[in-house]
Amino acid sequence: MGVTWRRWAWPAAPLALVLLAATGCDSTPSARPKPTAAPPPSVARVCDRPAAGPAKAPAGAVTVDPSVAGDLAAKTENSPPNTTFWLRPGKHRLDPDRYAQVIPKKGDTYLGAPGAVLDGRRTNQYAFGGTARDVTIRHLTVQNFVAPHDEGVVNHDSADGWVVEHATVQNNSGAGLMAGARQRVRASCLRGNGQYGMNAYKGNGRISGLVVEGNEIVGNNRDDWERRRPGCGCTGGVKFWAVDGADVRGNWVHDNRGSGLWADTNNNDFRIEDNLIEANDGAALIYETSYNAVIRENTIRRNNWVEGRTYADRGDTFPFATIYLSESGGEPRIQARTDKIEIYRNVLENNWSGITLWENADRFCNSPANTSSGDCTLLVKNTARCAQPGIATAPLYADCRWKTQRVDIHGNRFVLDKSVVHCTVRCDRMAVLANYGTYPDWSPYQGERVAEAITGKQNNRWHDNVYLGPWQFVTHDPSRILDSGQWQAMPYQQDAGSTFRARDGG
Repeated sequence: MGVTWRRWAWPAAPLALVLLAATGCDSTPSARPKPTAAPPPSVARVCDRPAAGPAKAPAGAVTVDPSVAGDLAAKTENSPPNTTFWLRPGKHRLDPDRYAQVIPKKGDTYLGAPGAVLDGRRTNQYAFGGTARDVTIRHLTVQNFVAPHDEGVVNHDSADGWVVEHATVQNNSGAGLMAGARQRVRASCLRGNGQYGMNAYKGNGRISGLVVEGNEIVGNNRDDWERRRPGCGCTGGVKFWAVDGADVRGNWVHDNRGSGLWADTNNNDFRIEDNLIEANDGAALIYETSYNAVIRENTIRRNNWVEGRTYADRGDTFPFATIYLSESGGEPRIQARTDKIEIYRNVLENNWSGITLWENADRFCNSPANTSSGDCTLLVKNTARCAQPGIATAPLYADCRWKTQRVDIHGNRFVLDKSVVHCTVRCDRMAVLANYGTYPDWSPYQGERVAEAITGKQNNRWHDNVYLGPWQFVTHDPSRILDSGQWQAMPYQQDAGSTFRARDGG
C-alpha cells in the first residue's frame, strides 16, 4: 500500500509532478461547481433516502442492545458461525479501546433496525475486521471511526465474499470500506469519509468478482490527502488496486475531493456503466496501468473543474482530462470479457476537457520512474528480467511496459460550453500523447518512440462521436494542438464519421 505515484512526468514541467497540491483550495463559484442537484429517479439517491431495516428481530436472530457498550462484539464472539444479529434502534458502541472491533465468524449477518448506528466515537479505529468469509451487513449506519491512512473501517482485513447492502458508511477517517474477492456493495451511502468511500485493496493478493452497484458515493477524501502528501495518488471516491473483474454500475458518484473512480495498477476486466459521475474536483475516471475495460452509457458532467483549473492557472500545458487513461489498454493475452478498452455511448457535458490517452515513456518495469514501486505488468512475473540487454528485444521490449493501446472511443456525445465551465484556455482538449523518453540511461524507450507508437501504431481510435463546442485535439506531445479538420486528416485520421458543431457560449 502507499504506492508512491506521479501522474505525469514531464522532465521540463516539474509543476506537473505535484498532484493536487491545490485541490480544494479555491471555493469560489468559478473554481468549483455548485453542489449537485437531485439526480433522475433512476439514479442511486440513497444517502437522503436510506431503506429501512427490519423493525423486529427476525426469527432466530440475536438481539443487540445499544445501552450495553461492547454488546455487539461480545455477542459475536460468543455465537456460532452463520448467526444473524439484529441491532436495536439507537447508537451502539464498542469498548473504548482504539483496537476494539467486531470480528465476525463465517456467514454472520448484521441487520440494523431503523435508526441503528454503530458509532466509533472518534475513538475506535475499525468497526468490522477479521478474515471470516461471506459476512453480510444490511441497514446499518457505521460512522465516526478513525482508521489510519490507507486502512478501512468495514471489512478492514479485506475478507472475501462480504455483502454490504442498504448501509450508510460515513464520516470515518481512512476508507469507509475495504474490499475482498466476490464482495458486493449495493444500494449503500458512502459519504464524507476521510480518504476513500471504498479502497479495493488486498495486500499482495488480487480481488476478483467485485460488484459496486446502485450506491451514492459522495464527499469523500474529506481530509484532503493529496494536499497532505503531494503526489501520493491515494484518494478518490473509490480506489481499485489489482482487481480482476469488476462491475461498477448504476452509482451516483459526486462531489468527491479528487477523482470519482480510480483504478490504479494491474486492474483488469472492468465494466463501468450506467453511472452518473458529476462535480468531482478531479477526473471522473482514471484508469491507470491497467487492462481491458468497457466504459459505457455513463453521464459524466461538471468534473475536473478544480484540478484542471489549478494546473491551467500554473501554466501547465498537459491536457488534464475527465476520463484519463494512463498506460492502460486492451491486451488479448489477459483473459477478460473484452480484449480492448471500449468507451462508448457516454455523455460528457461541461467537464474540464474530455478524454486523454497517455503513456509515460520512462515508466516501465524496473525503471526508477515506475512509481508503482515494485510492480510489473501482468505479462512479466519477474521484474528483474526487464533489464538490458533483454529488454531491448522481443518479447520483453513490448511486455515490460504498460501500453495505452486498442482503445476504441465511439458513439459518445461531448458537450462543452466555456461560459458554464468559466474557462478560457485548456479546458477543451481531447488528447493522445506521450513524453520524450529520457530516463533511465539504459531505457530502450528513449526519444519519440513511445509518442509515435501511442499516436499512430497502437490502434487507438476515435470515431462516430458528436462534438458540440470549441473542441481541440492534442497529439504526440502537448505542443501539437489540432483543430477538428487536422485531427481527421492525414496522418492522424481520427474521428471518422464524427460530427462537429460550434455552440453558443463557446
